[in-house]
Amino acid sequence: MSSFEAPISRLAQIGNARRIAIGGIALGLFAVWLALPPWMVGGVGAPIGVGISGALAGLYAAMRDERKLGIWAIVVSLLGIAAALWLQGRSDAAIEGVVTTGLIASMLRFATPLAFAAIGGIINERSGVVNIGLEGMMLAGAFFGIWATIWSGSWVVGLLMAMVFGGLFALIHAIFCIHLRADQIVVGTAINFLALGLTGYMFRDIYGPQGTPSDISRIPDVHLDFLDSIPFVGDVFGQLSLMIWLMFALLVVSWFVIFHTPIGLRLRAVGEHPRAADTVGISVYGVRYVAVVISGMLAALGGAYLSVGFTGTFNENMSAGRGFIALAAVIFGKWHPFGAFGACLLFGFASALAIPLQREADISANLLSTLPYVLTLVALVGVIGRSVGPAAVGRPYTKA
Repeated sequence: MSSFEAPISRLAQIGNARRIAIGGIALGLFAVWLALPPWMVGGVGAPIGVGISGALAGLYAAMRDERKLGIWAIVVSLLGIAAALWLQGRSDAAIEGVVTTGLIASMLRFATPLAFAAIGGIINERSGVVNIGLEGMMLAGAFFGIWATIWSGSWVVGLLMAMVFGGLFALIHAIFCIHLRADQIVVGTAINFLALGLTGYMFRDIYGPQGTPSDISRIPDVHLDFLDSIPFVGDVFGQLSLMIWLMFALLVVSWFVIFHTPIGLRLRAVGEHPRAADTVGISVYGVRYVAVVISGMLAALGGAYLSVGFTGTFNENMSAGRGFIALAAVIFGKWHPFGAFGACLLFGFASALAIPLQREADISANLLSTLPYVLTLVALVGVIGRSVGPAAVGRPYTKA
C-alpha cells in the first residue's frame, strides 16, 4: 500500500465505523419502539435482541477510533433494552395513554419556539457573533407580542411588533459586540437581564395582579382536510398552528439561503475568515449587523409563539431557559438548520413526554420538568468535543 493509499483507507474505516455507530443508535431506539405503538411486541426477546445488536455495533465502532459515537450507541442500546423491559410490565392501555399521536403533535408545539431561536442563532454565529442573548430576545418577543396583540386586537400586529422589539434588542447587542468590540458573552448576558427586568416591570405596571386578558386574538391553526382520512398523519399534521408550518418553511429557506446562495456564501465567509472577506469587498460589519438583527427577530417570533399562540397569556420569565436550549441545539446540530431542528425535536419530545408520564406513571411533576434541561446537558457532553463552530465566531473584527 502506497503512502497515499494508507490515509485514504484509514479515513474510509473511520467513515464506516461512524455509520455503524449511527446504526447502533438507531437499533437502540428501535428496541424501545418495538414495545410501543404501533408494534406493541409482546415478550422481551425481540427488544433484547435488537438492543444487543445495537450495543455490539457501538462496541465495534468504539474499537475503530469512533469512540464517542460508539459509546453513545452502547448507552442508547442498553437504555433501550431497560425501557423495553420496563414497558413489558405495563398494560397496553397505559402505554397507549403515554405514546399517542397527541404526543407527536405536542413535540412539534414544544419544538417550534426552540427552532425559531435556533435558526436565528445559526445565522448569528455563522456571521461570527455569539448571541447568548437569545433568551432575552425570546422573552421580549413574548411580552411585546401579546402587548401589541391586546391593544390592536390582531395577532398579526402582535407578531410584527415582537419582531421589531426583538430586532431592537439584537441591534443593541450588535452595536456593543461589533463596533465597540465588547465581550460578546457579557453583552449577551446583559441583554438577558435587561429583557427580564424590563418585561417584568412593564407586565406588572400595565396588567397588575390580574395579568393579561384571556380573550386575546390567537395565532390560528391550519386545518388540512385532505389529511383527515390518513391514519396517524392526519392526527398529527391535520390541525397544527400556523407558526409550526411557518417554522417548517423557515427551516427549508434558511438551509437553502445559507448553503446555496451568494448571500449565504458571504455570511459563512465573514464567520470563517473576515479578513479575506473584507479583502474581496464584503462588508464584514454590514453582514454581521444584519445577521444579528435577523437572529433577534427570529428569536422574538419564537417567544411570540409562546404567548400569542401556545398559552394565550404572558408570565414573567416565561421563556424559562428556552433560549439557552436553542443555543445547545445550535451546537448539537453543528450550526446546520436541519441538525439544529433535530435537536429541537429531541428537546421538544422530552417536554411533551413529561405530561403523559406524570399522568400515567405518577412521577413527580417537578422531577419531570427537569427532563429537557438534563437532556440538554447530556447532549452537549456527548457532542461538544465533535462540534467545531465557525473559525471566527466570538472574535471581534477590526477593519484595517
